[in-house]
Amino acid sequence: MGVVVWTTTKDRLLVATPALTDPNFDRTVVYVLEHNPDGALGVVINRPGRLPAAAAVPAWADQASEPSMLYDGGPVEPGGVIGLGRRVADGRPMPVDLTESPDGHEPAIDQIRLFNGYAGWGAGQLDYELTEHAWIVLDARADDIFSGEPRELWRAVLARQPGRLSWLARFPDDVQAN
Repeated sequence: MGVVVWTTTKDRLLVATPALTDPNFDRTVVYVLEHNPDGALGVVINRPGRLPAAAAVPAWADQASEPSMLYDGGPVEPGGVIGLGRRVADGRPMPVDLTESPDGHEPAIDQIRLFNGYAGWGAGQLDYELTEHAWIVLDARADDIFSGEPRELWRAVLARQPGRLSWLARFPDDVQAN
């Protein structure tokens, strides 16, 4: 595996490259919640599921951003729900304790997105994947997490990048059909 230099990706996006062949992460955009020498944790933000957010966590249904579905956050701990809210004060995302009432939540949030499961990496695993060019690390915008068109997010995030990196946004789904 070689020597891997640890670099934090916390609060940034991991955009899957076309070379990443794991079907759990094909064309995904992951928002990284934590990354330290012990490992990393994030949620896939561009895969809305079929279950309405109201069915998953009814108390937070009114704050669910459109499309208000329970998102497929990743393959780890399916059935566990993670909430990310947008702070009213500055628009930044933050983890939300879903056992709290939305009315009394501090700091105040105006939108929430709910994720079923998460993406997780052990110590050094994500760092290794980064050296193998499986992911592109990009700055996140709050609007990315709460996008009204999450299925288009992979292409949209890549298209707004400078230079040749933006070309990846037009990478065909099936190269052989090109």
